[in-house]
Amino acid sequence: MTRIVAPYEGVPFAGWDEAAPIPAPLALHACVVRPEWTDYNGHMSESVYLLVMGDSSDAFFRFFGIDEAYRASGFSLYTLETRIRNLDEASDGDPLNLTLELIDLDARRLHIFHCMTNATTGARIAIGEQILGHVDMKAGRIVALPETMHARLEAIRRAHARLPRDPMIGSTIGLRRKEQAS
Repeated sequence: MTRIVAPYEGVPFAGWDEAAPIPAPLALHACVVRPEWTDYNGHMSESVYLLVMGDSSDAFFRFFGIDEAYRASGFSLYTLETRIRNLDEASDGDPLNLTLELIDLDARRLHIFHCMTNATTGARIAIGEQILGHVDMKAGRIVALPETMHARLEAIRRAHARLPRDPMIGSTIGLRRKEQAS
């Protein structure tokens, strides 16, 4: 059995330029829907939405400093919570663009927002939110981010704070029912 290999695996952190403008949102990942990603309905399978958003997260990690060398030092980011909202369908061969916003962070956690669009039509395919925790893998617990990494993330958060907030960020899940007249 082979493990899943992310497209950015082996890509090292390129360094941080404090003077460089930070794109808002970040557009670090794009891909094309593969035939093996589609299900019996002929559309991208629900688990693949998370796979593709995970690849976008992985590109983001490398943007601010988490790569194989960082993980080899015993630290990483782990997903604590994920929510995906499917808005449209994607089929074999559809080109996808992803953007990522850093919504919030504290000393140990990040809240990120993904938006997946069809690169040809611009239609929003899906959105997703994740809460990530900075983990000491040897201790098996969430710990504070290093100061330099936290400063980079804070700069990204500030740049992204100027973006209009998607109304779906932080929304709850549930069935909506119309009030019935008596």
